[in-house]
Amino acid sequence: MILGLSQFGLFGLLAGRLQYLQVTQADQYDILAENNRVNIGLIAPLRGRILDRYGQEIATNRPNFQVIMIPEQTKDPIKTLQVLEKLIPISPSRRRRLLRDIPRSRGFVPFTVAENLEWEQFAAINLNLPHLPGVEPQVGKLRYYPQDDIFSHMVGYVGQPDGRDLQRDDLLLKVPGFRIGKSGIEKQFDDTLRGSAGSRRVEVNNVGRVIRELARNPGAQGADLMMSMDSTLQNEAIRLLGEQSGSVVMMDVNSGEVLTIASAPTFNPNQFTVGMSQREWDGLLDDQRKPLINKAIAGQYAPGSTVKMLIAIAGLEEKVITPTEKIVCEGLYELGGDTFHCWEHEGHGAMNMHDAITNSCDVYFYELARRLGIDPIEKVAKKFGLGSPSIPGAFGEKKGLIPGRDWKRANLDASWQTGETLIAGIGQGYMLVTPIQLAVMTARIANGGKAVVPELLIDPKDVQSDDQNISQTSQGNMSMDVDGGEKTNSVEVDPEHIKLMHKAMTSVVNDPDGTAFGSRFNLRGVASAGKTGTVQVRRISKDERESGIIPNEELDWHLRDHALFVGFAPVKNPKYAVSVVVEHGGSGSKVAAPIAQKLLKMALERDRQPSKTKTARANAFNKTVKTKVDKA
Repeated sequence: MILGLSQFGLFGLLAGRLQYLQVTQADQYDILAENNRVNIGLIAPLRGRILDRYGQEIATNRPNFQVIMIPEQTKDPIKTLQVLEKLIPISPSRRRRLLRDIPRSRGFVPFTVAENLEWEQFAAINLNLPHLPGVEPQVGKLRYYPQDDIFSHMVGYVGQPDGRDLQRDDLLLKVPGFRIGKSGIEKQFDDTLRGSAGSRRVEVNNVGRVIRELARNPGAQGADLMMSMDSTLQNEAIRLLGEQSGSVVMMDVNSGEVLTIASAPTFNPNQFTVGMSQREWDGLLDDQRKPLINKAIAGQYAPGSTVKMLIAIAGLEEKVITPTEKIVCEGLYELGGDTFHCWEHEGHGAMNMHDAITNSCDVYFYELARRLGIDPIEKVAKKFGLGSPSIPGAFGEKKGLIPGRDWKRANLDASWQTGETLIAGIGQGYMLVTPIQLAVMTARIANGGKAVVPELLIDPKDVQSDDQNISQTSQGNMSMDVDGGEKTNSVEVDPEHIKLMHKAMTSVVNDPDGTAFGSRFNLRGVASAGKTGTVQVRRISKDERESGIIPNEELDWHLRDHALFVGFAPVKNPKYAVSVVVEHGGSGSKVAAPIAQKLLKMALERDRQPSKTKTARANAFNKTVKTKVDKA
């Protein structure tokens, strides 16, 4: 009896323990079992697209046709590779890597044999699949730039995370095939474009082989970006630059929207996505025209005569000269035993301010700079956007240099000299600017003194109507109120002084004596204004001046002058400002001015097309968004 009771009590304890383990602690043991047989992995999200101002795709995603091989599912991986090579191209480097890595890995680990295949090649694999055990055709996604090299510098490209990236505490960076922005807009707005990761739960056995997929969350695609740029104008800018090394920037003088920001030579960002050979990479690095540098924001040049308007404004602001005072140019200027030359060796004669800008007389501006000193020049140059970044946060942008007394003391441990002021008066010496800064400077002159800043992105909500209110203040400064927002600050110079620059720049292009007269246009009564610049990059000796200056075309490329031009159009109610820099192009009037004028004319002609209204732009964007949703 006692033994029976004991056995009954023991069974009761066992039953209670089983209930505790199987019922009370069931969830806990489910979790432990789950950890033993279920793996959770991240899925790379689809990257957001980059669109131009009319909804055309600049960067998107396209199918990536891949071929995967699972060694344990094929009798002879080497023989399988040989069969595949008859159907699709397999690079020697990838073949060597596969032959090296396959024997070292577990048989169930998949290897990518080929990717970025053409549809015909991918179809050939699918047709021969019965004879290719262990081979799996797969369709992934690949970053794609449908306009190839046209936006390469500003939009940039994506690539695999490198060692420095992988040090960050971000598991997504370790997902195979995941790409991040490496330059340009792709890098600057990487977090926005990236989206959020998805997840995948798979059942695996005790050696890690995937048995089946249990659940999948694809994550969220990155946000689309609408850029302010115009694909047609960008294409034309690249075409006009041709084989030359240089840049073109065009912006709206009121809104700041950048329509074109081109740099040449270009490169194809798709090469960075699919991979390039060492020879191709070395070719980009060794090219003396530096195709990998975005010259529009990172090229730094002496501005030359393109800043003479600022020197004139400084003179008027400081009251050291009047618009009508004449200075005689005899082709050279003497100061303390040094001789400073005018580009017109015979001299221009007596020049007032308007004439000096029209004819680009150096002697006039030597004298004006001497009267001013460097401080007012530095002050006015900075007011018009020179010497500081134009696009905060832009990848690789340089800030240029507007020199002054403090800068020279801090960097060269020397005092400022009057001769250096004279050189600054014609935009040379220590002074350096970027093409985007020249466009900003020109826009601020064109719009009457509004301190407009470049805008690269457009909010689709801002292109729903054409109700931008552009008004003229009592002082003559142009201002814009968009959706009731704050008005842009003024550069704080006398608007009448800016009006004088308008007139002089108009004469540069439209007066027979103007240095850009040869590239003028008249589009149904609409004309443009501008200023040429030719920048010396070598020192011309006294002997060479006496014997005759060597023409640019007879010099080695790297010794030739830079060609510059800044301009705006229309002359009345300006809308667009442009800057062009052609490295070692020679004459600003013969090389840079025609490029700028053709682009300004095209922009004005496009404004007359109904499809280019803001409403049409909004409809185009909405259409691309709908297409994106439908494809998803």
